[in-house]
Amino acid sequence: MLAFLDESGDAGRKPGRGSSLFFVVGLVIFNDLEEASRCDQRIGLLKNELGLDPRFEFHFSDNSHRVRMAFLEAVAPYDFFYHVFVLDKNPAKLFGKGFQFKSPLYKYVCSLVFENAKPHLRRATVIVDGSGDRAFRQQLQAYLKARMNDRGGTEIISKVRLERSSSNNLLQLADYVAGISNRHVQRKPRAEEYRGWIAPREASFRVWPR
Repeated sequence: MLAFLDESGDAGRKPGRGSSLFFVVGLVIFNDLEEASRCDQRIGLLKNELGLDPRFEFHFSDNSHRVRMAFLEAVAPYDFFYHVFVLDKNPAKLFGKGFQFKSPLYKYVCSLVFENAKPHLRRATVIVDGSGDRAFRQQLQAYLKARMNDRGGTEIISKVRLERSSSNNLLQLADYVAGISNRHVQRKPRAEEYRGWIAPREASFRVWPR
């Protein structure tokens, strides 16, 4: 089992001064390794079909509508599912000192999306985007394994790996899931058009706090 974790928005708490309204984490899961490989290869072929550099990174927030639609159509046939957790950072809703700091907030939100996915995870290899603060990402590795694996129980996460999204097509798929979900909660134009392509793969979608 393979799982790919990526986010949209940021963990900052300065609305109106550059911070996003929502922090969204998407977890894409493939039960079958061969299916994951086929989807990976299809995304690679799409770059050639669109006349893009093989090193091009599909990134939802940066891509044009044409590229977004091509990507969604390409991945739609593959058997994956996803979990999304959306943190509404509205100061009127979110209280507690821990939410004032980026690292604890980020780890907390990641742990919640994994809690929602826990019934569907067994000995999963989790791939996390290793871009950004590598020391923090390494802390996240240990945090997820410690929090999710019960002593004496079934192993939920067998390993956590850091990889750059620029070189991992399936992390780019997780980016699309998170980005589309962020657009959906903000009710931006074409949000439902994009979401319609991935909604059949949705296992859970939680917005907190309400």
